[in-house]
Amino acid sequence: MLIGHSRFDVNLSILFTELPLLERPAAAAAAGFTAVELWWPWPDNPTPPQAELDALKKALDGAGTRLVGLNFYAGQLPGPDRGALSVPGEESERFRANVEVAADFAASVGCTALNALYGNRVEGVEAQAQDALALENLVTAARAADRVGATLLIEALNKPESPRYPLVSAESAIEVVDRVNAATGLGNTAFLLDLYHLSMNDGEDLNEVIDRYADRTGHVQIADNPGRGAPGTGSLPLEDLLGRLRETGYDGWVGLEYKPGDRPSAESFGWLPN
Repeated sequence: MLIGHSRFDVNLSILFTELPLLERPAAAAAAGFTAVELWWPWPDNPTPPQAELDALKKALDGAGTRLVGLNFYAGQLPGPDRGALSVPGEESERFRANVEVAADFAASVGCTALNALYGNRVEGVEAQAQDALALENLVTAARAADRVGATLLIEALNKPESPRYPLVSAESAIEVVDRVNAATGLGNTAFLLDLYHLSMNDGEDLNEVIDRYADRTGHVQIADNPGRGAPGTGSLPLEDLLGRLRETGYDGWVGLEYKPGDRPSAESFGWLPN
């Protein structure tokens, strides 16, 4: 049986999107969840007015849901972007402007995990230059996360869906985790282990990834493959993989980052144990 309901959180940027943002925490609570996560909720604005931040906090508090994961500004999600921090020019400037805003908001709602998507490779820009910019911005983000008692997360995506994103293996993401921790000396940067994304990458052995990197993992996300649907809609052995994670000692949150399909989100949780 999958791990207990209380250890799952709902990603409100992909589930319950049939509702306005401020209504989603209450909908998640009504479905039985006490924890939620979010991509940066204002993809066009890294520094939204304080009134909008306050309204989201009020919605979370009013629903009794804890925010356990939040992305820094990452451009258009969903959309063509895969982060901003390694993209020279305006996008990386927007990321830097967002860092303290996101960290302060996380602190205000008790969120202790902040995800920094790396960003796509840019035509005409050397990869080495992008990586140097990324490290500079990730060091800034790690320090901001540390200030509010949070972990900075580095996520690997999948190559078929994100062909210009350079972190498309667990190992490549762990290398960035190590570089940031070495640069800051803080030790608060960790791996975001997304089982769906890793399952889409050729040659990635998920059991081996769990065995090697569970102790470096700060957060886990799941969806089934193919289709990025709810567990049971594809062929990914999520029950076994989550069991293996438990056996390695991982006791953190597991984010539900899947598409509900044509049904309302509230009807997509039938796979959960009662």
